[in-house]
Amino acid sequence: MTPLQFITHTNERVSYTEGAQAALRGGCKWIQLRMKDASDTEFAETARQLLPHCRQIGGTLILDDRALLVREVGAQGVHLGKNDMPVAEARKLLPKGEYIIGGTANTIEDIRRLAAEGVDYIGCGPFRFTHTKKRLAPIIGVDGYKKIIDTMRRERIDIPLVAIGGITLADIKTLRQVGVQAVAISGAILQAENPTAETQRFMAALDGNANHQTAINND
Repeated sequence: MTPLQFITHTNERVSYTEGAQAALRGGCKWIQLRMKDASDTEFAETARQLLPHCRQIGGTLILDDRALLVREVGAQGVHLGKNDMPVAEARKLLPKGEYIIGGTANTIEDIRRLAAEGVDYIGCGPFRFTHTKKRLAPIIGVDGYKKIIDTMRRERIDIPLVAIGGITLADIKTLRQVGVQAVAISGAILQAENPTAETQRFMAALDGNANHQTAINND
């Protein structure tokens, strides 16, 4: 999987599509479309607008929560939060090997459960407080990631782990040192003066670890 995931959000300057397109221009190849308050119709329309831009660069479009829309809009998979559709139910709609299913974790217990359920990757967070998500789970921090990654290695849980939640460019070096190989970013890119240039900075910071990513088979 790619070292950088962009989670869509919006602010007074950019829309969901504009933010995602800025990240794609900056070299990001993984977009998670997250529009919690949107209707299915609005969500699907936005996904269809983004899909050609993702395909043009060989990128991946993942839908947040809306498993029922994945096939309809032609996305590559879905990311499921703790209160979203169960993984087993989503797998009936989105067979393994054909579609990607990611899950949200906050603890090693969450990770064990998701691994047993057969997710393709795990978004683990939050790293620190972030305004882009409501009902924030307990903060993990650097030490928390180190403990989680060390435990995953001991237990041979070989699933890509993506750190998420309030991560900035200055955090990348420290996170890599404790074993984090991929990050999901939203606010740090959108709030930058030039989101495309900020994406390029994240890609450059992560590039030294990019060759060690665990690939997700989506053929």
